[in-house]
Amino acid sequence: MFHFMKDQIQAAKPSRRSFLKMSAAGVGGFILAASLPGASRKAFASEGDFAQPFVHIRPDNKVVVLIKHLDKGQGTATGLATLVADELDADAAQIETNFAPANVELYKNLAFGMQGTGGSTAMANSFLQYRTAGAAAKAMLVAAAARKWGVDAATITVSKGVVTSASGQSASFGDLAALAANEDVPAEPVLKTPDQWVYIGKSFPRVDVPAKSHGSVGLYGMDHQAENMLVAVLARPPRFGGVPTGFEAAKAREVKGVVDVVQVPSGVAVLATSTWPAIAARDLLEVTWDESGAETRSTDEMAKELADMTATKGISVPGSHGDAEAAIASAAKVIEVDYAFPFLAHAPMEPLDITVFFDGEKAEFWTGSQFQTIDQMVSSKILGLTPDKVTINTTWAGGSFGRRAQPDSHYFAEAALIAKARLEAGNAAQPIKVVWTREDDIRGGYYRPMVAHKAKVGFDDKGQVTGWSHRVAAKSIMQGTAFEQFAMKDGVDATTVEGIGELPYELPAFQTEVHNAKTPVPVLWWRSVGHTHTGFVAETMMDRLAKEAGEDPLDYRLKRIKNERLAGVLKLVAEKANWSTPLPEGRYRGIAAVESFGSYVAEVAEISFREDGTVKVEKVTCAVDCGLPINPDNIVAQVEGGVGYGLGAVLRNEITMTDGEVDQSNFDTYLPLRMTDMPKVEVHIVPSTEAPTGIGEPGTPPVGPAVANAIAAAKGEWVTVLPFSRHGYA
Repeated sequence: MFHFMKDQIQAAKPSRRSFLKMSAAGVGGFILAASLPGASRKAFASEGDFAQPFVHIRPDNKVVVLIKHLDKGQGTATGLATLVADELDADAAQIETNFAPANVELYKNLAFGMQGTGGSTAMANSFLQYRTAGAAAKAMLVAAAARKWGVDAATITVSKGVVTSASGQSASFGDLAALAANEDVPAEPVLKTPDQWVYIGKSFPRVDVPAKSHGSVGLYGMDHQAENMLVAVLARPPRFGGVPTGFEAAKAREVKGVVDVVQVPSGVAVLATSTWPAIAARDLLEVTWDESGAETRSTDEMAKELADMTATKGISVPGSHGDAEAAIASAAKVIEVDYAFPFLAHAPMEPLDITVFFDGEKAEFWTGSQFQTIDQMVSSKILGLTPDKVTINTTWAGGSFGRRAQPDSHYFAEAALIAKARLEAGNAAQPIKVVWTREDDIRGGYYRPMVAHKAKVGFDDKGQVTGWSHRVAAKSIMQGTAFEQFAMKDGVDATTVEGIGELPYELPAFQTEVHNAKTPVPVLWWRSVGHTHTGFVAETMMDRLAKEAGEDPLDYRLKRIKNERLAGVLKLVAEKANWSTPLPEGRYRGIAAVESFGSYVAEVAEISFREDGTVKVEKVTCAVDCGLPINPDNIVAQVEGGVGYGLGAVLRNEITMTDGEVDQSNFDTYLPLRMTDMPKVEVHIVPSTEAPTGIGEPGTPPVGPAVANAIAAAKGEWVTVLPFSRHGYA
């Protein structure tokens, strides 16, 4: 979860009784279609089906689980299907999934209060919800079978999708679907105890693998096709903050296949019968831009501004304690360390894309929507419709890492404006797919913010910390968005300082301050949000403090750590990585541990150096405590992916600008991790009965500081200006 949602996610763990009470009121999301008005029921089922908002059982014996969250490769659909399948006692082979429609009453994220995916909350907020849905459906199937056979429901068992009576009668779920739909919703369906689980905590086949392996048509938003569909690409301003004031399109209109050219606030759109003529014609546009409010500085200038900010007092951050400044002023020794982090693009394999159909009375969208409620509200307002007249068909997404989670729904708004302009110009309604090229995506903004940190630490004559003063400067992600009221308090953006506002280690005095910088460059959360930089700073500083105290980095942490679960993953990763065992010549280790999104991850990086001086990360050993491990295979996959994503960022990734124009454009200039750079990753999961917490992001923050600490073990110096390539290490 984001730091500001800790209270909300705790409140999103109701008891079964309170959950059912909420369900009856329409807030928990468990409303059986049998009790819905007729029009609503038709949205979920056809005649002969058993259907409710989360579980749909067809006469062909297929169980379709409706997924309220976007699955962008992180395995959420499989995780939610696992919960239903287990409580329902279905056979894994009969499980299918579909994405749920946009409906905030039925499908809200219990941590957000709206339908959306982010902050690694999907499994945490849905754990009880989807289990209860499966258990209720099973109870209704059993009740239907008991009524049909004239037997006591207590004598009926369910296993692998078959309902069986003690006298030997049996029926499939599909056989009983229509009858079960007429049964009363159980007042309090009985959930399984952990010892009864068949799938939860064990391997469950990924529901998306077959379709992705076969290349099924229409799987991703980019694949969507429709009759008479136009494709649109946009010429966007060369500098962030620029706006179009006019255009000349005579040459563009001569390109075969071009149908129209439309100006919208974000740029000028070329519409054509297919993608290639749209792109070719865009290159021929002559657009006039108003850059009076544009960013014209280079990133070096922006970085200096942030560094200068950290030299002055900022806004005090909650979690500070003691008088750090006084402690530092009287310290026997003081060290001051400046850190600089660049803008980072998300660079998912599937760039943004969205298809819209608008006929003046209703609208329909096809895309990997991550914030369905906001996307529906924004687009309905632009189109002059009520939200119920806007249908969002959520598709699979080829990655996101935060990119599709838009507080301003800018790409929905852009598509809606283009469709509206076409209709108002007298054109017939037709589907329009708005496509972003890789270059559009890399240069399109909504980056992880550029950030500066200044850490100032005082020590006594024995090398022990007496006080730590910390300052952070960055553009706020939340300021000016719909989330500001939740995420900002007294000028402090929780996503800027999460992970550094309050450290997990005992310190005599600690003070954090923050500065909110201003720039037209749009910024956004990026896989693990603030922890991407605060984790790096905190964990490399801990190694520095250990060195000053003359202690082993692991021992230093364990003596001062405040959280037992974080200590647990540190001990486990040290054991699995053989921390106390000497390494072969030329090999070096570094350790780091970060709590994020309610989960605890510790990583040990083992590195060597190539002949040219660049770092080769040989192995990363990980220990993970994410509460109850619903699907261990998926946890391993997410941590492996998080390690790769985080490693790519610290090694080479950065967005730079010259006179306000982005220098990078594709994977030749914005370099993701190559296969040859991917280390061996070993993941160890802590057995737990705690409530499940996030896993999509927590594997990312520790890898950077672990590698940096390994470099320091070899070279005696820490990298503080990222990426590592700036120092010849990549």
